[in-house]
Amino acid sequence: MAAAAAKPPRHLSREATEVSVEAGSRGDEARLDDDGRPRRTGTMWTASAHIITAVIGAGVLSLAWAMAQLGWGLGLVAMVVFAAISYYTSTLLAECYRSGDPVAGKRNYTYTEAVRAILGGAQVKLCGLIQYANLVGIAIGYTVASSISML
Repeated sequence: MAAAAAKPPRHLSREATEVSVEAGSRGDEARLDDDGRPRRTGTMWTASAHIITAVIGAGVLSLAWAMAQLGWGLGLVAMVVFAAISYYTSTLLAECYRSGDPVAGKRNYTYTEAVRAILGGAQVKLCGLIQYANLVGIAIGYTVASSISML
């Protein structure tokens, strides 16, 4: 009983504890993935919802105008072509999620990590430059489009 009294309760202990999201709770490996991050809890429904919200964006707002400009024939062909391109780029992105072994390889959480793991070298800086240029270009495009629509 004296040994139990010598050790303070856990909530009164002064030893450092890790409380970051990445660390999870110590001793609870069931909540951590194979890479040490908290286990993801997404389902097919949540993944589908994220994909739909990503795809249904500003492009859908201009779909009616594009179809009016191209007509039914070319409009449908353009939609099928761009759907195929979207599918192809999605499969490429899915293949880049893990580098090395597709089942147990290191996960790449960002585009830059995927480029670093697959290409390496100067391509990482080029990827970052292209990403930031794309971000700036999209911001300028939305600003111009919204200002034109206000007239």
